[in-house]
Amino acid sequence: MFKKYDVIVVGAGHAGCEAAAAAANLGSSVLLITMNMGTIAQMSCNPAMGGVAKGQIVREIDAMGGFSGIIADKTTIQFRMLNLSKGPAMWSPRSQNDRMRFAEEWRLQLEKLSNLDFWQDTVKEIIVKNGKAAGVVTSLGIEIEATAVVLTNGTFLNGLIHIGDKKIGGGRTAEKAATGLTEQLQHLGFESGRMKTGTPPRVDGRSLNYNLMEEQWGDTKRGRFSFTEVPINTEQRCCWITYTNSDVHETLKEGFDRSPMFTGRIKGLGPRYCPSIEDKINRFAERDRHQIFVEPEGWNTVEIYVNGFSTSLPEDIQYKALRKIVGFENVRMFRPGYAIEYDYFPPMQLDLTLETKLIPHLFFAGQINGTTGYEEAASQGLLAGINAHQRIHDLHELIFKRSESYIGVLIDDLVTKGTEEPYRMFTSRAEHRLLLRQDNADERLTPIAHKLGLVDDERLEKVATKVAQSEQLVDYMRKTSVSHQTMNPVLEQVGSSPIHQNTRMFHILSRPQVSIQHLAKADQAFSHMLDHYAEEVVEQAEIKVKYDSYFEKENEIVNKMKHMESREINPQFNYNQLVSLSKEAREKLMKIKPRTLGQASRISGVSPSDISVLMVHMS
Repeated sequence: MFKKYDVIVVGAGHAGCEAAAAAANLGSSVLLITMNMGTIAQMSCNPAMGGVAKGQIVREIDAMGGFSGIIADKTTIQFRMLNLSKGPAMWSPRSQNDRMRFAEEWRLQLEKLSNLDFWQDTVKEIIVKNGKAAGVVTSLGIEIEATAVVLTNGTFLNGLIHIGDKKIGGGRTAEKAATGLTEQLQHLGFESGRMKTGTPPRVDGRSLNYNLMEEQWGDTKRGRFSFTEVPINTEQRCCWITYTNSDVHETLKEGFDRSPMFTGRIKGLGPRYCPSIEDKINRFAERDRHQIFVEPEGWNTVEIYVNGFSTSLPEDIQYKALRKIVGFENVRMFRPGYAIEYDYFPPMQLDLTLETKLIPHLFFAGQINGTTGYEEAASQGLLAGINAHQRIHDLHELIFKRSESYIGVLIDDLVTKGTEEPYRMFTSRAEHRLLLRQDNADERLTPIAHKLGLVDDERLEKVATKVAQSEQLVDYMRKTSVSHQTMNPVLEQVGSSPIHQNTRMFHILSRPQVSIQHLAKADQAFSHMLDHYAEEVVEQAEIKVKYDSYFEKENEIVNKMKHMESREINPQFNYNQLVSLSKEAREKLMKIKPRTLGQASRISGVSPSDISVLMVHMS
């Protein structure tokens, strides 16, 4: 019934979809196995993509030929560029999406891939032959062979749903848990742990009084994630903001004695930066209110996502507390919020390619590695799918550097430092975030994708044109002066000091108050010139001018680190023979087996003196 596949991907969430698509687009024969064909790419929690740092990841996935950005753009109901009041390193695109259409578009996209097959079943076991992953066994007892296996099990491994004192086995509401796989992996020698995440109640939008809430509209000019020209709908839906209050908090406290978080029934650690509402009012008792985002779940549904009200309290307490929120006085609840515990495998058991160290040709991606968020999962799936293909075809593996992408930061953090709580990406985690902006993801990564074969010549040429044109503008501003007679009135309007002679545009644009459009106001010829360039080209040119000196310093730092990152270490090296290393360093280095001296330097417990010992030994 089944041929032998190049790659089997287990799980069809965000990680699984990107993994299957990447391997298939590279030419591998792929089988995507999911427990339910009707929930491919299901947005289990918030129907939204992007956000702070996450938006950068979505753009990087798109630049690499992945589909998350395209699907998000096709299904957006509201788009906002966050942090525009800050520098461009912090600008982060975010979209609110139509939940049902998002899943539908992902499935339609996957069905276009001729060498991708689907199978609805549960994987119970990995087939291991000659020490390598060689296929899977399903709950129906079917053995399916493959040369590589990618596990993207999400929250389904021994998933346990908590609502008050009720416990329900499941990987998601109304969907059963996956059992047996954790136990087999443990038997093979893998270390596992438990994590927890949660979701808020969903309510009937017809029962809300929006007149009592603050409107929150998207950007006037709708942006996009994808660097492609995928058609987008410029129409947008409104979201709203309201707040909890002391009455809400007191009502929630009535259920604390039945809270699985406070009674100890939940053992796994939850996401630090996305706490439940009961955790918020317990940890931040001094606050008398917390913000609630009221977000539609799609274009043609009345279902509302109550963002900021994640909870596992009893359903009667949830309902009672919701009705005390301004605008929710007559709310009808569709389904309660819940917490879910699930198994994960500490990611220090992986190589930087996301291949497991214990079992060659077996890859892990997504929440199985201890991350949280669609974007983090999708980026891991992309990398695992690429490397599964590369591995079995004896091609060069793909490892992103920390200075190259947020994806590189994410993978390096997981593999080198591990995580004991759900890992979420932030801009602060990237030491070179000024170089890793959302606007230049295509410049950084599309050449890599083209070399792999994930994007075509036309797309690479588009990036090259964008780079060349932005450099043309920068060069023009370096060489061209603007008259002080025409420039000073504009400078006065923006509160910037006047100039006393004709001055190069480059120097004027370096001022924080001055934009490239201010230069255009003062110079008619320059204004006409800008009309011939795409908006993204003009934006790139402006950023390059304003942050020119910062880029220079940042690149100097990256270049200084290159010698550390390029000093490779034999993965079979026995660190125990170096008695000059601290005991902790020897233990950590033997466990993680870093690829380079740079990676070794980032391991917790490995001191600068330990690195000096390694450098002397390697010289």
